[in-house]
Amino acid sequence: MLSPIKNTKVYEQVIEQVKEMIADGTLKKGDKLPSERDLVEQLQVSRTSIREALRAMEIIGLIECKQGGGNFVRENFENNLFEPLSIMFMLEKGDPMEIIELRKIIEVETVALAANRITDEEIISIGEIIEALKESINEEAAVKIDKRFHYEIAKASKNSLIISILNAISSLIDAYIKGARMKILVEESNRVLLSNQHEKIYLALKEHDAVEAVKAMNAHLDFANKYMTM
Repeated sequence: MLSPIKNTKVYEQVIEQVKEMIADGTLKKGDKLPSERDLVEQLQVSRTSIREALRAMEIIGLIECKQGGGNFVRENFENNLFEPLSIMFMLEKGDPMEIIELRKIIEVETVALAANRITDEEIISIGEIIEALKESINEEAAVKIDKRFHYEIAKASKNSLIISILNAISSLIDAYIKGARMKILVEESNRVLLSNQHEKIYLALKEHDAVEAVKAMNAHLDFANKYMTM
């Protein structure tokens, strides 16, 4: 239930109330928000504050505006145009080592979850990605396939927060994978090593072996990280 707002930074409190409505289930994915006029009346704030709040929520990817249709809670959060965490990292000139550390923290545990939760359909899908990586002769395409490999593992973990975090730092992960592959593949013999590492992860997932999946992912990330820190 919306309640009147009487404080500074009004638009931020409008956002908080909308977030609370989402958290308690009043608003769900795809639901339409009250009109600007209704929000003004219920929250007892200016139309300018409401518009600031709506614009901010659209920028962070919480809602989407449909021309002539109003504002809606987003149904799909996987392809947000803006990535606040990536932007923050770049603006603050973050240390690339932090990306390495974050990947280790997230992806090692993620592959363990995936090994236990992956479906037969997902195993087939990741197997097809492995084959596509082997057959790819275009490095630009290979970078995209490599990224998809890691994101499919995240999806197989069935943990929506992990998927959301990876999507929120998508630009950073993309740049990392591209940079790592460029450095690794300076030595052509590494192409086979990289392929074997991906396949070991896939085979462990296929066998639902979390221990081997963690071991294989650790080895893969350590290998990539070694080149990124050279």
